Amino acid sequence: MTTPAALISALGAGIRCRITGLGAYARLLGAILSGTGAMFKRPRLVSQQVHFIGNYSLLIITVSGLFVGFVLALQGYYTLERYGSEEALGLLVALSLTRELGPVVTALLFAGRAGTSLTAEIGLMKAGEQLAAMEVMAVDPIRRVLAPRFWGGVIAMPVLAAVFSMVGVIGGWFVGVVLIGIDSGAFWSQMQNGVDVFNDIANGVVKSAVFGVAVTLIALYEGWNAKPTPEGVARATTRTVVSSALVVLGLDFLLTALMFSH
Repeated sequence: MTTPAALISALGAGIRCRITGLGAYARLLGAILSGTGAMFKRPRLVSQQVHFIGNYSLLIITVSGLFVGFVLALQGYYTLERYGSEEALGLLVALSLTRELGPVVTALLFAGRAGTSLTAEIGLMKAGEQLAAMEVMAVDPIRRVLAPRFWGGVIAMPVLAAVFSMVGVIGGWFVGVVLIGIDSGAFWSQMQNGVDVFNDIANGVVKSAVFGVAVTLIALYEGWNAKPTPEGVARATTRTVVSSALVVLGLDFLLTALMFSH
């Protein structure tokens, strides 16, 4: 029979383990940031990672944004029709995408596509002893491998979120104006009058940048600490997706409460 003392001990051990994990993330982030200055002397390393992470994620981001825009327009029209406010469909689609769905869905797709790729790449480099070989040759693997990938993910995430929102708005316009028959002028004018650059678009960009930091850091951490075996790399990629999804949703709640509470 489990005693109260054993339960308290298990709870304390779990909390201590989580705090230790946060400290490990903070140490890795500090090491990456400390190597940023030297890394930017070779900007090609970052541009290559932006291309690798962003370009290869562009197709799934674009297609997903288009269908999310389709669904938003359909569901929004059926809801607004009850109140005779169909002309506000453009505003509904734009606010939903720029504030919430653009940054959040992009971050989730980014974790599943680019995050797992980064984790597997770093994990395989560790399993193949390439990282150890760099240290033998006096090359810091954090500066040479992790830092460019970190900044590549941070830069690519807001761009991908902007593409997602833009394509989603186009998809909403297609369904609302072309298929349903809402007036095109009302669709765009309501959107332009209701969407604020600083309160809506800028806050969405801040959200996507924060998600980029979180998801990329998780992906690199899991790859850096993966066991150098096929099973270890597979488990690390799984942890990347699960941890990233939970962190993104939790951060979204906190950022939304801070940005849009007034």
